Order: sequence, then structure tokens, then C-alpha cells
Amino acid sequence: QVQLVESGGGLVQPGGSLRLSCAASGTVFSVNVMSWYRQAPGEQRELVATSDSDGGTDYADSVKGRFTISRDNTKNTVYLQMNSLKPEDTAVYYCNADIAAYIDYRLRNYWGQGTQVTVSS
Repeated sequence: QVQLVESGGGLVQPGGSLRLSCAASGTVFSVNVMSWYRQAPGEQRELVATSDSDGGTDYADSVKGRFTISRDNTKNTVYLQMNSLKPEDTAVYYCNADIAAYIDYRLRNYWGQGTQVTVSS
């Protein structure tokens, strides 16, 4: 069984920083694309940043220059460094990944449980 476990959310003042982590655990054979999404109250879930297995990255326009996605493939972990946070960044942040498990080596898409980020003074 495969799980994505997130950590690092919390309350931060505008202009502050937070670092989110998401680790894939269980019977993981390989991890392909890893991404962060977010969903604010009353809004649709949106893609924030994505990282492929070769190190390529992409960002939503709203976070370019402020957020950085990175990964440690030896730990099957993806990070989201969030700087210069704004109140509009307040949302539940979800980790998403395409993972092949030892059971059959087929890629499947997984979601983490979500972690709350609140930017407020």
C-alpha cells in the first residue's frame, strides 16, 4: 500500500515563509511526477507547482518567483518552499504523485491528506 504524508503547514504572517514536505511511503517502486495543489474555501483545486523525475519544474503564474518545488528522489519526498507569502495563498495544500508500487509496477495517481496554510496578521 502506498501513502503520501504531508507536513509543514501552519499559520504565518504576510511576507513570511513556510516549507511543506510530502513523503511517499509503503511499497513504492518508483515515483514519477510529484506536484502540489491547493484549494481555498469556495474555490476549485488548482495546480501550484510540479516536478518531474528528471528535475523539470513548472509553476502557476501566481506563485512564480516566490515558491520553489524540489525533491529528494532517494527519500521519495517533494518539498514546497513558500516565501513572501500573501493572504491569498491561504488554502489547504495537497501533494499529488504518480507512483508505481511493487505489487504490479503500474503507475497510479495518489493524493495526500492535505495540510492547512493560513497567511494572516
